[in-house]
Order: sequence, then structure tokens, then C-alpha cells
Amino acid sequence: MRRAGAFILGTGRALPSRVLTNQDLERMVETSDEWITQRTGIKERRVVAEGESNSGLATAAARKALSKAGVSPEELDLIIVATLTPDYLMPSVAILVQEALGARRAGAFDLSATCSGFLYGLSVADKFVREDPSRKILVIGSEVLSNKTNWEDRTTCVLFGDGAGAAVVTGSPDGRRGVLSAHLRADGSLWHLLTLKGCGSLYPPGDPRLPREDYFIRMQGREVFKQAVRAMESVAFEALEANGLSPSDLTLLIPHQANIRIIEFLRERLELPAEKVFVNIHKYGNTSAASIPIALDEALEEGRLKEGDLVLMVSFGGGFTWAAVLLRW
Repeated sequence: MRRAGAFILGTGRALPSRVLTNQDLERMVETSDEWITQRTGIKERRVVAEGESNSGLATAAARKALSKAGVSPEELDLIIVATLTPDYLMPSVAILVQEALGARRAGAFDLSATCSGFLYGLSVADKFVREDPSRKILVIGSEVLSNKTNWEDRTTCVLFGDGAGAAVVTGSPDGRRGVLSAHLRADGSLWHLLTLKGCGSLYPPGDPRLPREDYFIRMQGREVFKQAVRAMESVAFEALEANGLSPSDLTLLIPHQANIRIIEFLRERLELPAEKVFVNIHKYGNTSAASIPIALDEALEEGRLKEGDLVLMVSFGGGFTWAAVLLRW
């Protein structure tokens, strides 16, 4: 068994106050609760109201994680925020969180790996604390996807929600508990299947070369689904095999909450009973980089993990990116 690295001291989550149900969407586009539920598993999602922001959600989740970890903002060495929906292009969400927390000693930057962002960020933190186990790092996944959603496109607007999840990590206390391994993968040849083209430097706001629809998330759903199930299965087995483990050794699987059918496919391929797979997609929809840290915080709150348990977190997102992190709690 590999020596463990990043150890999670505390987690937290923050969700917007506004709930958007499938029944609400029935009044907005041509869809139905039955259609959405059968195809995605989603019943409702959270979306920001006036005055709520990505950095605000990220800060709220961070405060909860710091409180549970018993760590003050002044003790932080680094803040990593995984997001594809920052408040601004400059400054980063991480800088805004640093200022809001008063974490004056901490370096801060954003990381963009779409739905895999939190696991990419956790992997970066793992490298830092393996070098110096005394470091304390705040890793956040935070998204406001509702502002990048075309609410006239019934194939995508039913999928996404807003939220934030955070974790405070430091070096393993004993070399046994914490991140055992992280596995990051990507395939840029498939970027065109899931895009958000508008408002970058190639197509600035209002660029006449770009259709209005490209200023929102666009997705070729069937192809994305096929790639997601293959990639998540592959990286899950890669993580287990790298540590000489089998799926039966797992206490809990926390997959990215994108689609209940993807989650079920992965569960079946790993031959896991339903009680070993954490699911909350029905409440929040796809919150991209926030999905896994929100789920991890809820799993801990529900008592689904105890010391010594093995948890596998697996994600897939636009780019394409995918990742797995195996840790011993």
C-alpha cells in the first residue's frame, strides 16, 4: 500500500437559497418532471438569487470547512479554487476568498478542469503536503452554472445547478490515512462535444462571429454520455489496481453527480451494492467542480465514513478531463 499524502481535516458546503424544481422547469421550457427524472435522476437544483455569487458560495463553504478542521484562516498556506464560472476573469475566485477570509499568509489561484476540477485541485494539494506535511491547504470546488445555462435549451437547462464544497487538507498524520493516489487524465481531441465558447479572448462579448447559443453551455449529450462511462470506469479501476485493491475493498464510492444513469453504470461495472455509492444528484443536479466536495461533506454528515474506511472519488467533465482519487479516511 502506498504511503498516504493529503489528509482531509474538515469539509464544508454552501448552496444558494433558491430551489428550482422540475415543475418550475415545466413552466419554462417544453419538458416534464417524468422526462427529466427518468433521463437524469434530477428532481431539483439550486440556483443563485440576486446578491449571491461564486466567491460568496466558495467563502461560505470554506468557513464551514475551516471551522470543522479547527484551522484559522491565518494558518492557511494555499487556497485552490476549482471553477469554470469565476466572478471575474481577474481577480480569481481564490483571491476573493483569500480576502474575505483574511488568509493573509496564503497563496491563492484558480484551477480550470471543469467537473474534474476538485480532484485535480486535491491532487495539487497532495503534492504540496507530501513535500511539507505541515502545510495547510484549502481546496474548493465552486460553480455558478445557472449564469452559463441557456434556459431555452431543454436538453441542457435541466441538468445544471450552483453550489460550492470545500476541504482543508494537511499532511497525513501517520502515513496511512489520507490520499493514497490521484489519477488525472484528459483528451483534448474531444473538446468540441462539450463547450462554452463565448466571452473568452477568441470570442469576446458580443462578437458577431459567434451564435448567441455559444455564450452558454452546449453539449452533444449522447457522445458525452458514452465518453463519460468509459472514462470513469477506466480511471476507477486504474486507481484500485495502482493500490493493489479491488472494488470490494471500498467503503464508499463518490462519483461526480452528472447523471444517475452514468452513476448506475459505474456502480454495476464495479459490482458495488447501492449502499456503497453516494448519490445526491436528485437534490442539486450537476454542479460541476462543486459536485464531489458537496457530496463528500454530506456523506460525512450522514455518518457514511469512519476512520480507516476506503473512499474512491471519480469525476468526468468537459475538455475532456477525468480523474480518480483514492483515500483512506
